Order: sequence, then structure tokens, then C-alpha cells
Amino acid sequence: MNTYAILFFSQNKILGVILLLVSFFNPFAGAAGLAAVLIALIYTTFAGYAPRDIREGLYSFNSLLFGIGMGTFYHFNIAFAIWLMFGCLLCSFINLLFCKWSGKYKLPFLSLPFIITFCILFSAANGIFNMQLQQRFSIILNELSASQAILQPAAIKALAAISFPYYADLFFRSLSAILFQNNAVAGLLISIGLLIHSRIAFSVLVISFISAILFNGLTHTFPDGISYYHLGSNIMLPAMAIGSFYLIPSFRSYIWGILLIPLTFLLIIAATRILGTFDLPVISLPFFMITVLLLTVLRSNHETDTVLLTPMQYYSPEYNLYQYRNGLNRPEGRFFNIKLPFMGKWLVSQGYYGNITHKDQWGQALDFVITDEEDKTAKSPATLPEHFYCYNKPVLACADGIVESLTDHIEDNPIGQVNTGDNWGNSIVIRHAAGLYSKVSHLKQNSIKVRVGDFVKQGDVIALCGNSGRSPEPHLHFQLQATPYIGSKTVSYPISYYLTGANGNTQLRSYSIPQQGEEIASVATNTLLRRAFLFQPGYTARLTTASGHSETLEVQTDQFNQTYFYSKETEAVAYFNINDTSLSFLSFEGSKRSLLYFFYLAAYKVIFIDQIKVQDTYPLQLLANKGTQWLQDLVAPFYQYVKLDYESRSFQEGEGIRISSRQTKKAYGKTSTLMSATIQINQGGIVNFRINLNGQQTEAKWVTESTY
Repeated sequence: MNTYAILFFSQNKILGVILLLVSFFNPFAGAAGLAAVLIALIYTTFAGYAPRDIREGLYSFNSLLFGIGMGTFYHFNIAFAIWLMFGCLLCSFINLLFCKWSGKYKLPFLSLPFIITFCILFSAANGIFNMQLQQRFSIILNELSASQAILQPAAIKALAAISFPYYADLFFRSLSAILFQNNAVAGLLISIGLLIHSRIAFSVLVISFISAILFNGLTHTFPDGISYYHLGSNIMLPAMAIGSFYLIPSFRSYIWGILLIPLTFLLIIAATRILGTFDLPVISLPFFMITVLLLTVLRSNHETDTVLLTPMQYYSPEYNLYQYRNGLNRPEGRFFNIKLPFMGKWLVSQGYYGNITHKDQWGQALDFVITDEEDKTAKSPATLPEHFYCYNKPVLACADGIVESLTDHIEDNPIGQVNTGDNWGNSIVIRHAAGLYSKVSHLKQNSIKVRVGDFVKQGDVIALCGNSGRSPEPHLHFQLQATPYIGSKTVSYPISYYLTGANGNTQLRSYSIPQQGEEIASVATNTLLRRAFLFQPGYTARLTTASGHSETLEVQTDQFNQTYFYSKETEAVAYFNINDTSLSFLSFEGSKRSLLYFFYLAAYKVIFIDQIKVQDTYPLQLLANKGTQWLQDLVAPFYQYVKLDYESRSFQEGEGIRISSRQTKKAYGKTSTLMSATIQINQGGIVNFRINLNGQQTEAKWVTESTY
């Protein structure tokens, strides 16, 4: 069904079934389309192409269009069957060629393989050689072709004669024309399928339809009205593609969808004139041209964030939007895991753009000292570096990386004096990723324990805190930067996890920037918790319920090196991010009756620290109430009034640990609990989990079969 649904940028099975059904409103065209799909699937399967791409319909949807087009425009005979088969093979070859082109340039090829293949066949069939293809009458073909040949219409079937109020009838017939039909009932069914698939996409279709009618009424570009096919395939469809699929749905994406309409008018007129010279139909060429043109322009403009291209495609505008927004609130997948470069509690003596030395391009830096109960940084008489609490304390690597540069020979200053000639003093720069470096400065002379080129692990002791450089008293300077030099300017970057507060009011900060005056400390993780959730590629577990239902979960990685759980029985997938401090699930795809889905909800975010309250938000596509979901979907690009919150806390129970979590919904000023769960852990790892979801209780026993 994905081959059919992807015509409207969807993977929705209901929409796919509806489109399959609608294609058979013209039985011969429906049969030809289905045969074309089977030919393409058989070829790509036996040729060994990626099964996932085959399942998604990427290799067969152009063949589907070609088959429906042939079945619509030509009578059946032996020649038809022969040219259908070889035409589908040609379409598949071109499709596969453009798949590689699309991957290289990161632009969609859309229906271009169909356009090329159909124009080749149409030109050949109308040439001087006899292909024995007999053209039938089609209102759609007459709309598309610049040829002036007059064909006698066939009898109008009763179903096609059913009509609705004028503009509704025009809307429905335009949608049906995408499948080369002129049938309002077919368009109505497609509308229902699209509404089930996506409220956002359907709203863009309606808005683009109204905008096109108004623009044509203003300009009279098409005096007799816009043809069904051009209105559906070349105006409404590209507006939907841009407004809700290739861009994250927003007010600006809707505006772009509307602004495309006058440009598409221009392309339709020009393409009709040019292709008419060769007696070729325009088909959906304007759709391809305007969509690819705009995406090329948007992708080339890296300096704007006003229009957001969809970073990860889930074939649902709502899913794309909610996952994107959820990712903005969940920085685990966007930032490197940077920890504090010390052990124990320290005070931020100077924060970002502090009033002492953190100025201008070097302002996004942090200075740390250690204080006592009286907030003093040194013991009396505070005349030597050794009197200061932070002096000689270990300095740690904030993350894994390679030592890029260092200085180790500069003497420590007497208290109250500074060395402006060697401003940074003894320093170490470590490369953690492309364009991300950390630097620690004012280190103790000859205390550096690494060399340039060494690989260091997060938490390794790399030096001792000192008083070298522009430092009147011992402190540790820490910054992130984009280049590998000791004097590089700073960049703003969050610390992944740290504790702040005192006197029993300790709070966990995640992916935040410490503020001046805050007393902060590195987190101490619970070994039992961390070991229980150490899900590495190759890890497998067997989940079993009391009713006998069981699933085998396996940890795998995809081509982008992203880690996910895969349920072998349900084929559900749950992506997650893991480090030595936390586990965070990123997305879920598959059956919501899967035990993997229940575990995804229960363990949505786990931080490996005792007695810490964890808070997060779920993406809104998880809403179970369809009424609330649909209403939110309609206004989601402009306003979000529903929120799904997650909360968890871990508790010691004897030699084990219990994690309690819950999901709450906030909407219309009310808060309700939708899910509560517990996960039981012992020395051997996860034992079981229980979940109450919308009043339904499920308990699953967890047996780890392999850890790697």
C-alpha cells in the first residue's frame, strides 16, 4: 500500500487502500497500475535493492503512475501488455538512476521518471512507426495535450456523473485527476484518506485550492477555469509538498505553499507552449520543476532559520512537526556530552560575559574556584597558591577526544600578580568532534599529564589546577571553541549534566550553562542503574507477559550510526540516545500494542542518579484521544495547546532499584494522568516492568539474552 500512499507523500495504509480502490474506478487503468507496481517490485526485489526502500514504495510509485496513465489513455491489446511491461522496466531504470542522483544532491526526483517514460512512450506511439497502441478518449489527456485532435467521448458512467456544489465538486475532481480521473466521488474518497493521514496536509490542500481560484479570478490566466489535472497535480500537490512535507509545517511554510501558485501558473503556461511544439503532454512537469527549484534555493541558504527543512522524514506532517519541536526541548541528540572538568563542588566565580576578563569574542567562558563554608577561596593567610582550595586539584577531560595543543612551561604567579605576556598560562586544547574543542587554562606548571596526539577519555585526569598566565589567584578557566588554538575565541555550549544548590535543595541541571555565583558539582552516577541500561549494539532481551505474549528486542544501528531497539515480532522500532549519565528515547515507529512501545513510554528518559526527579516531554503524536489529537493537528503549525509530560524517579529497594514514571496530559487548563509505570532492576539488570496505560494494565518479564 505504500506505493499508492507515497503519491501523496504518505505511508498511511488506509490512504493506500483508498487510492488502490479509487484507481479501479477506471477498472482497466487500475489493473494496469497494479500490474506496473508488481513488475517494478519483482524487478527491484530480484535485483537486490534495499528492502526498506522497496517497502516504502520509492522504487515503484513512478511505475504505478505510468501504468495508470497507460491504462487511462490506451485500449488493451497484446501490444499494450508488451509495452506496459517494457515501459515499466524503463521507468524503473530511470527511477533507480534518479535515486542515486537524489541521494547525492539531497533533492527529490518526485514524478520525473514517470514524466520521462510517459513522454517517450507517447511520442513513440504517435510517431511514424506502428506500435499498435490504440489511443482512447480521455478528458484528462485532452487537458494535458497540446494536440488539437478531436476524439469522440465514451459514455459517461453513472458514478462519474455524481456531482457536488460547484467548488466542492471542483476540489474533488481535481484530486481525482492526480490519478487521471474525472470523478468527484473518487476525489471525495481521496479527501477522506488524506484527512485520516494528515490534517495539516489536507488544510494546505484546501488553502492552496482557494488561493489558486482567487488568483485565477484576479488575473484570468485561465479564462475557462483551471483544468482539473493542473489544479490537482501541478498546483495543490506542490503546495502540499512544500507547505507540509519538505518543510516543517509553520506559518512560513504555508506562505511558501501559497507563493508557489503564481510561479506554477507561469510554468504550466510555458511548459504547455514548449511541449506542445512536440505534441507532448505537460503531465506533472511543473510540479517537479517548482518543488525542486524552491528546495534548491532553500537548501543553498544556510544562514536563515526562518524556514526549516524537514531534518528527518517520517512521512507525516504532524509526526515531522511534533518530533522537531520535541527535539528542540530535548538537547541530548543535538549536543555533545560535555561534563564539568573537575570533581566535587566548585563555584562559578565568573560566568559568560563576566565583568573581569570574559569580554567580546572570548566572553563565553567559565571560571571556577573552590570555597569553604564562609565563601572564602583560601585559608589564611592566602599569600601562596598552596593556600587556595582549588590549587593542585585534578583537572579532568570534559569529554573523549584527542589532545590538539598544550603549554606546560609557564610558572605559577605569586598571589596578586598576573602574567599578561602569557595570557592563558598553561593550557590544554582537546578536539572532541569536527568544529568542537575544549580548553582548560591557568594550569599548574609541569602538571600536564598528556601529550599532543594522545587520546583521552571523559573523566581522565589531564593536569592540576594552577595559577599561571593572567591569573591573580588560582582558578580554572574552561571554554568551548570551534578551532584548535590556545587563543581561539569562544562558543556557547551547554554542560550535559551537573548538580546545583545546597542544604538539601540539590537540583539536576541538564544541558545548561552554569551561571556566575552558582555552586555546582559533577554528578555521581549509580553503577547498578547505568549497567542495567547499557544497551549496546547486539544486546537482546526476551519480554514475556502473563498472557503468553512475547517479543524479542535487539539493539541495532542504522546507516547513520543511530542506535535503536527492534522488535522482531512486531517490527516496531524505538530510537534512543545513551551515554554514561542517561538514556533518552528519541522516537518510536510501529504498533502501539507492541511491548517495545510500552517500554518506550515507561523508560522515556532515565538518568542514572539516585533520587533525582526527571522531567521531559513526549511528542504529541502519542496522544490516544483522536478528537483532541485532530483538533491540535489542525492548529499545530501555528499554536500548541496540548502538552504531554513525562516524569520519573528512581528508588533504592534492598539491593535493587525501582524506577517509577508517569505520563500526564495538559490541555484546556486541566491535567490528567494517562500512564503510570514501574521498572524493577536488580544486580542482573532489568527484571520486569509494569505499565498502566489508559486504564489497561500490562506486566512484562524481562530476560536479557545477550549483552553484545
